[in-house]
Amino acid sequence: MLADACAELGIRAVLCYGATERNDGADEARRGLHECRRFIEENERRHVRGLVALHASFTVSDATVAAAAEMCVELRVPMHVHMAEDGADIVDAKERGYQGPLERLYDLHALPRGSILAHGVHLSEAQVRAARDHGCWFVQNPRSNDGNGVGYARNLSASHRVALGTDGYPSNLVDERGALFRLGVDYGDREDILEERCCAGQRLIGELFDAPFARATEGSTADLVVREKDGRVRHVLVGGEVVMRDGKLVQGDIEEITNVAEQEAARLWQRMGEL
Repeated sequence: MLADACAELGIRAVLCYGATERNDGADEARRGLHECRRFIEENERRHVRGLVALHASFTVSDATVAAAAEMCVELRVPMHVHMAEDGADIVDAKERGYQGPLERLYDLHALPRGSILAHGVHLSEAQVRAARDHGCWFVQNPRSNDGNGVGYARNLSASHRVALGTDGYPSNLVDERGALFRLGVDYGDREDILEERCCAGQRLIGELFDAPFARATEGSTADLVVREKDGRVRHVLVGGEVVMRDGKLVQGDIEEITNVAEQEAARLWQRMGEL
């Protein structure tokens, strides 16, 4: 399980399972939300938190959204949901009788303060401001959005609660930052706003863990990355504990991890070829 790997290696993580009805209907969604509940209730890992999650809102019914909303309240956690990544999300919400996907989740009480909205490409400035005032976060994924041809989230400039993510692209935020500036400048975003977006993840994770992360000052949570001049990571501390020293994992063997990953990848592709 991802959470076990994070705990073993000392990684800080916020994890969730995106419930959906796109393959097996309402029963699939129930199983997804059950997994969210199970993980949140059973998780006791120091640096790992769980959220309730939905995949893109057009893949779930109002009943599933309402059930997820109730779970957020009961477990006292925010929601994670893909929001307006593609224009299809807008069309679907309107066909269901809502002003848009954001308003749909508002009406169904599914966005408690601190909820995370991935993408937001097709939201208006007014919708982004409303989400900001509601206490929601956006996570922008420029490489994914560009690669999928869905557009650039230009209107996210209406909120200061926007962090940078990858949406499954290789987890190299240096590359993601480069894509953000390349695309953002082309679309007219100010460079100071883009720079702030690259650092906002510290504030987001601080809210989720109820601890200060943004500055290396007295009382801050001791998460620290030390890099060489060429950008290579030399040391990493998480919660004051060293998890990488001189470029090597403290609690894991990278060669063994790589070998297992290669074997599992081959097995996965073989299984997919048989489907």
